[in-house]
Amino acid sequence: MSSDEQARLSQARHSQDGAQRQPYVRGASTPLVSGPSPAGSHMGRPAHQAVPQPRTQMAPGRAQAPAPAAPAPSPAGGRRRAVGTESARPGVARHAASRTEGADAYVARRKRKGRGRVLKAVLCSLLVVLVGASVAVAAYVGDINSRLGADVSDDLREQLVSVEPQDPFYMLLLGVDKSQDRAEGWGDSSSNFRSDTIILCRVDPPAQKVTLVSIPRDTMVPMEGHGTQKINSAYSFGGAPYVVKVVSKFAGVDIAHYAEVDFEQLTSIVDSIGGIEVNLPVPVVDEKYAHINLPAGVQTIDGTQALGLCRSRHAYDEYGGGDFFRAANQRMVIASIVKKVLTLDPVSMSGTVSSLANSVATDLSVQDILGLAMQFKNLDTDNSIYSGQVPTISEYTGGVWMENVDKSAWATMMERVKQGLPPYADSSEDFTAGVAGSVGNGVTGDGGSGASAPAQPSFTGSVQVLNATKVNGLAGSKVTVLTNKGFSAVAENSSNKDGSPTKVYYNEARPGAQASALGVAQTLGVDSGNVAKNDGTYSDGFDVIVVLGPDQSK
Repeated sequence: MSSDEQARLSQARHSQDGAQRQPYVRGASTPLVSGPSPAGSHMGRPAHQAVPQPRTQMAPGRAQAPAPAAPAPSPAGGRRRAVGTESARPGVARHAASRTEGADAYVARRKRKGRGRVLKAVLCSLLVVLVGASVAVAAYVGDINSRLGADVSDDLREQLVSVEPQDPFYMLLLGVDKSQDRAEGWGDSSSNFRSDTIILCRVDPPAQKVTLVSIPRDTMVPMEGHGTQKINSAYSFGGAPYVVKVVSKFAGVDIAHYAEVDFEQLTSIVDSIGGIEVNLPVPVVDEKYAHINLPAGVQTIDGTQALGLCRSRHAYDEYGGGDFFRAANQRMVIASIVKKVLTLDPVSMSGTVSSLANSVATDLSVQDILGLAMQFKNLDTDNSIYSGQVPTISEYTGGVWMENVDKSAWATMMERVKQGLPPYADSSEDFTAGVAGSVGNGVTGDGGSGASAPAQPSFTGSVQVLNATKVNGLAGSKVTVLTNKGFSAVAENSSNKDGSPTKVYYNEARPGAQASALGVAQTLGVDSGNVAKNDGTYSDGFDVIVVLGPDQSK
């Protein structure tokens, strides 16, 4: 062998850093690489030509392992990594050049698998928490709904109609006193379980308006199978389903929802929301019957005071029929509760509904209630909650007070309610205004747009009483009643005896005449719907003119 050949062989065996180099083929310009080549030949030499292999020194007693195959050429024709370099798949230890490199790759792979397991564990734990929370929320909601609907029978639900989500609907609100001393005999005609409070409520979500119309408990209405009865007796005849049926027919509207409040639990409702704010035009003092003594003005009251306000009628004995003023206060309390609840955040509101579920029976679910609350979150409670009561004519017969419906005035009122208007076309029609508590700012006109504030009833002024009946001396007897109240009154006969109900007229040009007319109407038990301005038909020399009808002769 020549010296040049020996030098090349030595160079092929050892690199400068001691690592084994690739075999060198004589006559080839590049090291030989393993793998198939085109036409079954090795690159740079014929297929039959042997490739010399480098000799490797082995330790004594150990068999020489066959040399590893060289890497195949890359698809792009470039060089593949040499045997002993890092694998094309990171972390695959079988391609590592040494045990150290293989161990490192194995550890890295284990770490990645470990991170994957941790992530899966976290996700699984989160899923378990979410599922558990969902189950807990479902159980919480289910408990509230079961309590809200516990006393709502299938018969009651059959009486209620379905409405579209954004359509106005009517809801019946009942206040029933179920105290222990009135619990005997429930369900028959002699039952003491009668609805002391009956309010027909119109709810209009798109227009953001709520209308409350009280039906006096002594209102006489026809009841199928029972003749004409006071409307509060309907509860004793057939419970809530029968009340819904009677009120629906009486008002001429379909009722979609129902809520019943046990008066004994009203205190907890008000206390659960931290009290309510009310505005009392006059002091409310009824310590004997309602255990209440409240000053006039704006004030925050607790549950016990709210209950007393809803029960008190004797506090208004000097103003006329106490039931009317009590009903007005009840509407104020309801409106104040609504106003307070709408200020709560969703979490607090849910807790409040949970508390209410112990005191209220309703077909509405907690989801329905919260949904409505969200819809009315921006309700203008000062101007968009309307209030009124059924116009009636009082009658005292056989030692019992009855309220006979003024059918014409009632039809007019309900037509306004159906149109989304306030129950009263004129603020003077509400004779309780200025005495009983009011809803919002007390304005009863169309959304407060240009309506005048209601006049307070006055018990002074000049009054002419005209007898339009065939009962002699009737005008004189009414003059005595009015004089004892504080009015200056005179009696006269009327030439017109057409049998019309009693009317009260006031001369607008005379200061305070409207307020005096309201006071006269209250004193004589005349419905506020029969109070009007004098159009010139009668004398203008008096503040008020009363034209007595047959209803005053009983």
